[in-house]
Amino acid sequence: MKIKKFLILIIFLFLSSIFLNKVNAQTNVPKQESLEATVTMILVEKQITPKGGVSPQLYQKLELMITKGSLENKKIIIESGNYPLANLQKYNLGDKVVVLYSKDFKGNDNFFITDFIRRDALLWLFIIFILLTIIIAKWRGLLSLVGMVISFLIIFLYILPNISSGLDPIQIAITGSLFIIPVTFYFSHGFNKKTTVAIMGTIITLIITGLLANFFVNFSKLTGFASEEAGFLEVAKQGTINMKGLLLAGIIIGVLGVLDDITVSQSAIVFQLKEINSKLKFDELYSRAMNIGQDHISSMVNTLILVYTGAALPLLILFINNPHPLSEVINYEMIADEIVRTLVGSIGLILSVPITTFIASMVASKKQR
Repeated sequence: MKIKKFLILIIFLFLSSIFLNKVNAQTNVPKQESLEATVTMILVEKQITPKGGVSPQLYQKLELMITKGSLENKKIIIESGNYPLANLQKYNLGDKVVVLYSKDFKGNDNFFITDFIRRDALLWLFIIFILLTIIIAKWRGLLSLVGMVISFLIIFLYILPNISSGLDPIQIAITGSLFIIPVTFYFSHGFNKKTTVAIMGTIITLIITGLLANFFVNFSKLTGFASEEAGFLEVAKQGTINMKGLLLAGIIIGVLGVLDDITVSQSAIVFQLKEINSKLKFDELYSRAMNIGQDHISSMVNTLILVYTGAALPLLILFINNPHPLSEVINYEMIADEIVRTLVGSIGLILSVPITTFIASMVASKKQR
């Protein structure tokens, strides 16, 4: 009797799988494709109140020429503004856009503009950046660009793939930084004692900043899931990435980008003072360089806070008219995340000045002897 029931169950599952496969085959939606197109004609442009909307908005009927994709060199018609949208764009002749192309269940073509193509603007901005760097900084600027390229290669070929594969983000970030620091520093500032001292100061400061970040991220009970991107990444990678470690890695790499300026500047100041007056001893070199470093600290901390504030401006605006008290608002992880990131980075910058100045003063003093 049990064998009969078992056979009936097997036959039922087999027939069910065949039925489900047929249903899936009939209801299978074709893959979507991203096309590139240019607006060649504005057929209609007027204000309408779309169905389901409460206020008038811009309606456009556009003719576009497909410039890239399976429908290349074909013209299509797209309506924009026929549905209520909060962020409705106005399209002009010659605009280059990204078009989402798909087919419905009846095989009809569906087109929808998803975004503008911004490559041209980004390319021109990058060209201006390169030209100004080379014209003003000359060979030193060219070498700094080489260092920048190497940094990007290390980030995209070593740091990101290894973190994506599930390795410890902190270990990968520190290891990658140990490669980035000497390469970028020597290419940008030359092979000399000034640069070597700056590298030493940067590495020491980075280690202290990493330990400090690790302590306060754990002390603040931050999880690394404060942003939507972290949630998407968690789902996409199915929990293989340590999100708290990724938060710490981001703090380390972010601080590294600013330490270059401070450590090299302080090292250069010490060696310049020694060159101007070779009789200056260690304590005099240190005190005079620190007088300049104090101004450097105040300006760089202010700069760092403004940079982080600018990056989190939309988030901060959401909390301006928040009915909850400030003590509750700053307790939200998305806010606490930015506070820890900003303050730890600022502490790292502050510490880099006396550390680098101390090392540079020792090296410059021994040079005289």
